[in-house]
Amino acid sequence: MTTTDGLAGAMAVAPLVGDLLVDGDRRWSSDEVTSASARVAGGLTGHGVGAGTRVAFDAPVAAETVMLYRACWHLGAVAAALHPLAGSAQLDDALSQLDPVVTLARARPSSGSSSAPPDSRPYLVTAEPAPAVFGDPTGAALVLFTSGSSGAPKGVVHSGQALAVKARQLLDVHSLGPADAVLMPAPLAHVSGLLHAVLLPAVGGVKAVLMPRWDPGAALDLIERESITYMVGPPTFFLDLMDHPRCARDRVESLRFLSCGGTGVTPAFVERAGTELGCLVKRSYGSTEAPTVTTSRNDDPVEAMIGTDGRAHGATELRIDDLPAGADGEGEVRVRGPEVATGYLDPAETDAAFEDGWFRTGDRGRLDGGWLTITGRLDDAVIRGGENISAAAVERTVEAHPSVRQAVAVGVPDDRLGQRVGIAVVVDGDDEFDLNACRHWFTDQGVGRLLTPEQVLVVDTIPTLPSGKPDRASVARALSRQ
Repeated sequence: MTTTDGLAGAMAVAPLVGDLLVDGDRRWSSDEVTSASARVAGGLTGHGVGAGTRVAFDAPVAAETVMLYRACWHLGAVAAALHPLAGSAQLDDALSQLDPVVTLARARPSSGSSSAPPDSRPYLVTAEPAPAVFGDPTGAALVLFTSGSSGAPKGVVHSGQALAVKARQLLDVHSLGPADAVLMPAPLAHVSGLLHAVLLPAVGGVKAVLMPRWDPGAALDLIERESITYMVGPPTFFLDLMDHPRCARDRVESLRFLSCGGTGVTPAFVERAGTELGCLVKRSYGSTEAPTVTTSRNDDPVEAMIGTDGRAHGATELRIDDLPAGADGEGEVRVRGPEVATGYLDPAETDAAFEDGWFRTGDRGRLDGGWLTITGRLDDAVIRGGENISAAAVERTVEAHPSVRQAVAVGVPDDRLGQRVGIAVVVDGDDEFDLNACRHWFTDQGVGRLLTPEQVLVVDTIPTLPSGKPDRASVARALSRQ
């Protein structure tokens, strides 16, 4: 067994006929991916990588990212994926938490554009294939970063065993195997991209077709040419597909299901997508800490797929903790199960979020006969196109501007993205602070575009609740009327 036995044992799939990984005009069989990853592992050993060490790398949607993940696990090392669109400030914070033995990432400029080109590829070092390393399957295998309520990125730690359990569970729940193919445009620094473009191909032989830049017309071509059987992502992707002038049922007839999470997954969306794309549409719920904890099997009741976010499977458990103002069984969703993260890089964050094996999700929800419906967030996160954005992080950056006295960031409803980031600001005297100034300020601070507000409203005062806290609902309404 390797250090990540759950992974290494699960990834020992038999050689497959056909492609396992497709990236543009490059194609790899299962054997070719395995041998290429072993050579990358050999190159990493020359940089001091070994069992238990951490390797930080940019994780765009590219074959090189897949090879780096697998090379780390081949050596029993911890793969620490960095979002390629993170700004220099977030990158520096993440690396300070990781203290990696090697970093394979592009430098982010402190000014100018902080976004890496979406088709950039991480740097690979190759050598003779390295032998696999043996060790504890429950040890750390992965670190992914997610935004916390404080705004600082939180490093989520997963064991190899947990990742293998989740991969096997999804293969079973969705009835996936070598006859299936997934189209993956989501970042491979996200748990969804990791699961479906790295783990399910390795464990179940599912073909992964990578798409470094989302384009609905190109996606339609790939679905047809590669016989894509399923896709995973926020509604944005599928709305773009359905609204594309070249979308037709005969072009997407290979699709058997879609799995959608995040804001905007309404019953109306599910019904429209199912009708126009001619496949099952499953609502799902999960997070970086607890990936895809609820979804539906193919033969579950259609009304449950449409009206809820699914149910837990296998050994995964859910419970609802009532809030002081909770009603009708609504409260905070807590999750316990073999796929849940072991914690965070920061022990204090772990202590705050995990209790007796239960992960406090920070999400509001209801359980009805085992079926979960998410009703919102306990905190003030903005979820834009499936990306969790910390309102606190946005506010802290805006309030650092010399002209801004106070700022409140909220999610403004958006038909396509679910939400976009809006900000209400109080400025000093006759100073000006508009959207253009805001964008320049975020760029100068090295903050990535994901956190940059898309709407700015200057107000005399921020509305407050009786408690004295900002009235975020009023701010959101004002921004919606702008």
